[in-house]
Amino acid sequence: VFHGRIVARRAVGQETRYEVEVKARYRQRFPLVAREYLWVPSRCGCPALREGAEFVLMAQRHVNHERTLNRLLLPHGGYARPWTPREARLVREAARHC
Repeated sequence: VFHGRIVARRAVGQETRYEVEVKARYRQRFPLVAREYLWVPSRCGCPALREGAEFVLMAQRHVNHERTLNRLLLPHGGYARPWTPREARLVREAARHC
């Protein structure tokens, strides 16, 4: 779970790849770097991730069996909410209890 700003967007096949500036990390099971690529299925139920906008995102690290593909994935039905100070506070509080 992290707070990120959408830097760029590019359609790649049936997915969309977003370049995201990681602004804050709330809870992580894997390390995040300052800039990440976030992959989203074209039919994602999440809000439109506009360039320049900031979001609270809950993504998964996806690694294939051959370990040749290692990427950050926002799955269908994943968590993506526009960032607000209130949303950030709620996520921080939840992270302390989980």
